[in-house]
Amino acid sequence: MPRFMGFVRMEENVGMPPQALFEAMDGYIGERAAKGIFVDGGGLFGTEDAVNFVVREGQVSRVDGPYAEAKEVVGGWSILEYPSLEEAVADQREFAELHARHWPEVTVVATLRQISDGPDAPTK
Repeated sequence: MPRFMGFVRMEENVGMPPQALFEAMDGYIGERAAKGIFVDGGGLFGTEDAVNFVVREGQVSRVDGPYAEAKEVVGGWSILEYPSLEEAVADQREFAELHARHWPEVTVVATLRQISDGPDAPTK
């Protein structure tokens, strides 16, 4: 079954999501976990403690957060399994709609990417 990774990106320091979103997400994730769709996932702390290793021209350098130039940061992630790409896309839209309904004042980008199991092309 194809596996996918979901990301939630938003501006940093926009505050905590409303309780209604947490409650809606608990139900959404619980339903998918019971069906075997939601494999793992969680929220991420801010970039103040982030560490990046940048490889440039064969040299490795460490860059510690916070990153003032960052417009959006990844705030959460998930690993998901769906029978088809179409079902994954439809469910990702539902995930985005939860955010629109419960936290409309914040711009959120919900990204879905298929996980590669090797050199093959993604499932269509």
